[in-house]
Amino acid sequence: MKILFWGTPAYAVPSLEALVAAGHELVGVVSQPDRRRGRGKELMASPVKARALELALPVFTPQRIRRDCECQAELAALGAEVSVVVAFGQILPQAVLDQPPLGCWNGHGSLLPRWRGAGPIQWSLLDGDAQTGVGIMAMEAGLDTGPVLLERALTIGLLENAAQLGERLSLLTAELLVEALPLVAAAGPGPEAERLARLGVRPQASEGLTTARLLTKADLQINWQQSALQVHRRVMGLYPNAQTSWGGKRLKLLATEPLVQRLADQLSPEAAELLRHDPAIQAASAAAASPSGAAPIGATQPGAEPGTVLAVIKELGLVVASAGCPLLVRSAQLEGKAVVSGQALLQQLGARVGDRLG
Repeated sequence: MKILFWGTPAYAVPSLEALVAAGHELVGVVSQPDRRRGRGKELMASPVKARALELALPVFTPQRIRRDCECQAELAALGAEVSVVVAFGQILPQAVLDQPPLGCWNGHGSLLPRWRGAGPIQWSLLDGDAQTGVGIMAMEAGLDTGPVLLERALTIGLLENAAQLGERLSLLTAELLVEALPLVAAAGPGPEAERLARLGVRPQASEGLTTARLLTKADLQINWQQSALQVHRRVMGLYPNAQTSWGGKRLKLLATEPLVQRLADQLSPEAAELLRHDPAIQAASAAAASPSGAAPIGATQPGAEPGTVLAVIKELGLVVASAGCPLLVRSAQLEGKAVVSGQALLQQLGARVGDRLG
């Protein structure tokens, strides 16, 4: 098939590569314009543009495709049979959606209609979803409102961050697109309603609709008045940008584990061992689980303010009080310093029991 591919971040690169490997003809690649990135603010191409150039594919980088009639005409002249969109970053106008005879198809990283919008991966983690997935959707003028052709779910691991989940979803997106395009080709061109009916697409339900709003700087701040599980979800969902403070400097939290008894089988062996054998952590976890908030008879109730360091565990990290169970901080990055974990983290922070984060 002759395909016009739309994509920008690294997430979309496996899909681009998979379509080329499957033998399709990529007549063009559309990506966001070069942006200034890094400390030196050097002008850099998007990951999709960079890979497309390596593959010797023609690349287009409209500032605003909605307003760029000249670029729209250039794309129409390519004669693409179908458009494939993966995390492009702009809403396509109806004139562009109407160009390819076999339609425009989007690989979206959620189980629609849950998490329509630009940040479905982050929000699935922030909201504590047990699963997510990928849908191949026929595009409409609305934001991720089109019917779904193929869909596949993935279970989200408790200790999985946004980058790790994104990598799995990006590979699944590529796989499903390769599976979907022969179906699209077999259905053939024609009026959209008839074409989609031949494909047997699933209209999105009206129930369960959520929107993945854009994140703000305020969203990045850890609130220690939340439970350990809520804080952990923020660290995983905002990876690598969830932050608190330490000694007046910004501290990014990169890997954490909520020390919650009911989640023990999902924790690392080291964290599960803490829950089984460390008396102070057992007491703090038991107090948080108690309806009254008090430790059981024979245990010591730490009574520490949220954000307080409860324990410094050699080779592992910090145990920090939250509004509920304790939180194990395993990896972090202090402002102006390198990312460190375990013993190196303890040495860099010089942390002691009773110190405070936030």
